[in-house]
Amino acid sequence: MERHLRYIAIEGLFGSGKTDLAKFMGGKLRAKLVLEDIDNNPFLPSFYEDREKFALPTQLFFLLTRHSQQRSIAQMELFNQNVVSDYLFNKDRIFAYHNLNESEIALYERIYEFIKKDIPTPTLVIYLQLPPEYIFSRVRNHGREFEKEIDYQYILSLSEAYNRFFFHYIETPLLIVHLSQNPNEKESLRETILDEVIRFKGYRRILSLQE
Repeated sequence: MERHLRYIAIEGLFGSGKTDLAKFMGGKLRAKLVLEDIDNNPFLPSFYEDREKFALPTQLFFLLTRHSQQRSIAQMELFNQNVVSDYLFNKDRIFAYHNLNESEIALYERIYEFIKKDIPTPTLVIYLQLPPEYIFSRVRNHGREFEKEIDYQYILSLSEAYNRFFFHYIETPLLIVHLSQNPNEKESLRETILDEVIRFKGYRRILSLQE
């Protein structure tokens, strides 16, 4: 298999379809699937009720859980096991800087810097970029119960933070996919993305699938 397919990380806002796309690609590429563990974070429902109070424990729980998963990916790579994941470890900082105050960020950064040396580097990152209006509607209609209370302004500002992050992202090859809807709603969309991934050359490409 081509080297750029060894470890694919798919990113995007919640509701973007990244998890279902990871499952689809994992099956097609016969790769090990590593999914973000959202539902087992005990602080997350409380975070959406009181972000200021629960931001730090929510973020640290995610950071340490993701770190544990990333160490397992490193072991898979040792045994030449291809991997598809529905998140990029580095994106943890997007949420940290979006949700934490200055003193909390100082603590977070000390922990992050200590553990980041164990993190394997993806061979390709895919960023699913969808309009924040679509994400807001999808979360309201299909999200977890506690996610349905998220206001539009939070999603808009988080979307802008994601876009800034990937505009400056240079650590790995990157495929940015512009979409107007969840790619899993149309078989042709995810097949097109898969074809683009298989044929990927270079370091940075933009695929526009907006309708």
